[in-house]
Amino acid sequence: QLVESGGGLVQAGGSLRLSCAASGRRFSIAAMGWYRQIPGKQRELVAQFGADSSTSYDDTVKGRFNISRDKTRTKVYLQMNSLKAEDTGVYYCRAVSLGTTYWGQGTQVTVNS
Repeated sequence: QLVESGGGLVQAGGSLRLSCAASGRRFSIAAMGWYRQIPGKQRELVAQFGADSSTSYDDTVKGRFNISRDKTRTKVYLQMNSLKAEDTGVYYCRAVSLGTTYWGQGTQVTVNS
């Protein structure tokens, strides 16, 4: 189970920090990160840790968002700075463990311009 928190309403230029924790069982996580679904668009990658611990970011968030995780690799965070109205959407935590993909319930991020 993935539990997300930290979404909310913010003015353009502001910051939010999203958190996601894997719980309920001992996870052997290969990859973990954040996706978002913007109204009218498909769910897209925002930032993630890959199986080799490399990080990847969508071009639209590079330099503004930063993904981090704890030492257990079961919690991941997304620090979002300089938020823009176009960042508005539902943000989902995603983890891949033993070949299975898990999704969080999603947390709404709304940026007012």
